[in-house]
Amino acid sequence: MSKPYTGGCACGAVRYEIAAEPVFSNDCQCRDCQRRSGTGHGSYMTFAGANPKLSGEAKLWALAGDSANIKSHGFCPTCGSPVYLTFATMPELFTIHAASLDDPNRYVPQVVTYAMRALPWDHVDPALPKFDKMPPDM
Repeated sequence: MSKPYTGGCACGAVRYEIAAEPVFSNDCQCRDCQRRSGTGHGSYMTFAGANPKLSGEAKLWALAGDSANIKSHGFCPTCGSPVYLTFATMPELFTIHAASLDDPNRYVPQVVTYAMRALPWDHVDPALPKFDKMPPDM
């Protein structure tokens, strides 16, 4: 295992430390991620059974994704930065926004999800495998 993954919001009020390796890294082009990121996609790293150390109190916003599963978005109530996501039906997963990492260069995307919603001006790595929705094993 490499050094822990650390990060948080823009103002530093909400922080995390994860002593595990990600099991999935993706650029998601779904409409929710476009709206939340303010651009064409969101970039995420998902950890399984990571038991992240959290500090500060994130505000949570829950909504149903395309799969109808409820996902809760943790964001800073002070600066508004999105920091992490959790999933009601998969409580063992913890997902961070790649840009929230202290060292965002540690993010290495594996796939593009919801490519069916891609905007023509959002150019993600063309070498990445693309899925119209989530891959079947996630």
